[in-house]
Amino acid sequence: MSMPRDSIAERLAAQPGVQRVPTAKAALFQHKRFVASDLAAELIALIDTDRRPSTIADDNGDAYFRTSETCDLPAYLPAVQRIEALITALSGIDPAYGEPLQGQRYAEGQEFKPHTDYFTPGGRDYDRYCALSGNRTWTFMVYLNDVAAGGATRFKLLDKMFQPEAGKLLCWNNRLPDGGVNHATLHHGMKVRKGVKYVITKWYREQPWQG
Repeated sequence: MSMPRDSIAERLAAQPGVQRVPTAKAALFQHKRFVASDLAAELIALIDTDRRPSTIADDNGDAYFRTSETCDLPAYLPAVQRIEALITALSGIDPAYGEPLQGQRYAEGQEFKPHTDYFTPGGRDYDRYCALSGNRTWTFMVYLNDVAAGGATRFKLLDKMFQPEAGKLLCWNNRLPDGGVNHATLHHGMKVRKGVKYVITKWYREQPWQG
């Protein structure tokens, strides 16, 4: 990474508008007004244009484990460049370590059951996804719109829940201080009860991205 992992957390905590979520179990932050409404609207339009069914690593056979849709967002698009620049300026993480930006769309009844963003060491798909760039480190996720009902992100092991709010960023370190994976980052994209939820997600890796 471009700086020691502890320094990333320190940098985030020092940024205007960023709140560190009170828990000793994970480095977890939120910024309630991170993305302006015009940029959010542009990203929503991109997601709607080119979305596809979401997939998962280490498929457990549950066809309803992740029922959202996903959109790969090309780096050359102006809206993508704007949000990438915002995340880089906030985090200080070298963009070379970042995966391409993704968008997700959750219609009524859709969810992503409790999961982690890191790939489980020893898991069936670990080598496939981690051989070149290593495991995931930080996650940056932004809610792009308000949701009429449901759609919260629940960290059960941290006893924390976050409601979708347009422009709100959540970010967390998927690792422990010793570099191991942090099981406490297990989270649930809860079922949307009314309306549609849009988010964008940026993941970083241990080594420069070679996807």
